[in-house]
Formats: sequence, structure tokens, C-alpha cells
Amino acid sequence: MEHLGTVPLSTPRLNLRRLTFDDCRTMFDNWAGDPLVTRYLRWDAHRDWTVTAEYLYEVEKHYCDPTFYNWGICLKDGTLIGTIGVVPAERIAAEGWQTLPADLCTTDIWEPGYALGRTWWGHGYATEAMAAVLDFWFARVGGPWLSICHAIENPASGRVIEKSGFTYDHDAVYHKYDGTPVPCRAYYKNNPNKEM
Repeated sequence: MEHLGTVPLSTPRLNLRRLTFDDCRTMFDNWAGDPLVTRYLRWDAHRDWTVTAEYLYEVEKHYCDPTFYNWGICLKDGTLIGTIGVVPAERIAAEGWQTLPADLCTTDIWEPGYALGRTWWGHGYATEAMAAVLDFWFARVGGPWLSICHAIENPASGRVIEKSGFTYDHDAVYHKYDGTPVPCRAYYKNNPNKEM
């Protein structure tokens, strides 16, 4: 893989860009402070905008790392509506994978994740942002394989995943950062540009 870091990406309706500390109020108001948005994510809703500010302070420090991928999802008018990123898969050794290529190095296994403000649910923005990230990841970075999962109780996220071309593999359990177990469905996607 040739890691390139968080470079700007665009789609017909969206711009994906680096987040900045100045985004803290918008991020908190639009999704990070909303418990309905975060109920199926690994992290809880931020209690106030200062938590979001601390998070963004850390994010900005990592943008110099070419293996760090974390975009803000913006409408063409500049409105910040969510985030999408790709991170090393923490639990790829978990039992249950039926389709993990035998010769795949565990350092090559990453997983995308996203969060979108409720106001913008149901408009296809998450799927559109995911398409841009997948194209970038497979065509430019050269990643061979991605894994992703969603809470079984969150079928809307499953629809985004399936529309993005991922294939269901197995049911599993992931854990929130506080240790709470969440039953989920696990999917994978091979790089369409490479033979696996």
C-alpha cells in the first residue's frame, strides 16, 4: 500500500476535507452531541462542545501522518454534516471470518467508519461519501481488503454498507470503548483492481 493521508476528495454533492479545531461547535451541534447519532457507535455523545474541541485538537495533530485517514463530510455549500475515516482493524483476529484471504497480512486490514448528523439521514450522503473513500482507498492507496460492521439494531447502516458493495460474512460482537458488547454483522470488500 502507498499511504497518502487525508487528502481532499469530492463527489457531485460533497467535499471531503480535513477537520480543524474551528469545526468543534458545528461538529458538536450537528452530530457529536446527539445521542441518537452515536447510540450505535463505539463512542458516546459528547457532553459539551469542549469534548469535541479536545477530540479535534488530537485529530489535527495526526494529519501529518500518511497513515491517518479522517475526513469531514461537507455539502458543496461548506456545511459540515459528518465524518468518515479508515482505521486499522483492531479486531481482525476475532473468530468467524469466512473469506479472509490466507495470504493477507494483518497490517493490510483496515476498516471504514462514518457518522452523519440526523438532519442529513436518508439522502444518500453516507453512501456517496463511502464511494469516494473506497475509490481512493483501492485505486490510490492500493489497499487489498476492507472489513466493516454495523450493529444489528441499526439496519440503516447496513443498507449503506451493502449499497457500497460490501459482502456479508458473519455475525459477531464488537465492543464500545466502554466495553459494552454490541451484536453486529460483519462485511468485507476486496480491492476490485487486484486479484485476491
